[in-house]
Amino acid sequence: MRVPFISSLLLAVGILFLSTAAVAQVRLSVTIAPPELQIEEQSICPGDGYIWTPGYWAWSDDDYYWVPGAWILPPEIGFLWTPGYWGWGGGGFLFNEGYWGTSVGFYGGVDYGYGYFGHGYEGGRWTNRQFYYNTTLNRVNFSINHNVYNTRVSETMNRVSYNGGAGGINSRATAQEDVAARDRHVSPVAAQTQHAQAARSAPQQRFSAPRAASPATASAPARAAVAPGNTASRPGNIARASAPVHPNDMRSLAYPAPPNTGNPQLDQKYQKQQQQLITTQTQDRQKLQQRQDNQHQQLAKQPAAAAKGAQMEQQHQQQTQQLQERHTQQTQQLQQRQQPTAAQRGGNRGGGRP
Repeated sequence: MRVPFISSLLLAVGILFLSTAAVAQVRLSVTIAPPELQIEEQSICPGDGYIWTPGYWAWSDDDYYWVPGAWILPPEIGFLWTPGYWGWGGGGFLFNEGYWGTSVGFYGGVDYGYGYFGHGYEGGRWTNRQFYYNTTLNRVNFSINHNVYNTRVSETMNRVSYNGGAGGINSRATAQEDVAARDRHVSPVAAQTQHAQAARSAPQQRFSAPRAASPATASAPARAAVAPGNTASRPGNIARASAPVHPNDMRSLAYPAPPNTGNPQLDQKYQKQQQQLITTQTQDRQKLQQRQDNQHQQLAKQPAAAAKGAQMEQQHQQQTQQLQERHTQQTQQLQQRQQPTAAQRGGNRGGGRP
């Protein structure tokens, strides 16, 4: 039987094995190792100033449950998020709660993705009281988020979700992270607490929940990356089927590889075309999602809404899949147009311009 236990002796011993960054945040000791991290699909940033907080495993009622990642407004301008993490110490796995601060502290070396690659944060930065988004690591709407930059970061994917112990990540806090741990912290804000409570109440977020036995989903509950307070986070939408039913369920719009024709001016032109296509497709998704959300709201006011809901969801799935197919065709057509011609290739080899 999987039973968590807490004792002063265990916590005292466990603290000796944890970095300074974790000392004040030990909450719980569990004898079962956390599962591998889920592969999340980030939702589109809902507005300026929001910061992505990655998903993580939490523990309740003798089972792990997945808290999806979410876009959150920090409690103060200039604050960044240090994710929570599980660490081995004194015979159990101890969870160290995340916090807000002026710099990113130690989070166990866990690679949560989207800029949280084990140490620090590469997904964005504060400049002149404005948050700037690294668009290679975040899904942003360029019509809303104007403070952006583009810096590619190499990442070694590692889905291990805990530090230390058998099979865990062997990483310790840097001197800078220890300093960050001693700075002033702010606990998770109300939106994060509500988001975690919703995940805890959703049976499908449990690690033990039944799921399809396919290689892609056999070890993972259904999940969605949502922003608390946004229309995507309404009750019942914390997890959906793997097939896209609504635009918010679709995979992230992937940026193509940077053009490399050998002609800087042509590369700049092609990159601008790629960015324009991503912006247009993002707007298409948002418009369809808004229309579908309005239909959900209208249906909720009608009698026998449950009976009509299945039919509406089927219509929404058809609309979403049609949008997805159209976007795929647009992307393929753009890539074909940007393929260098024989004349361009010859001109590039000779140092000329197309």
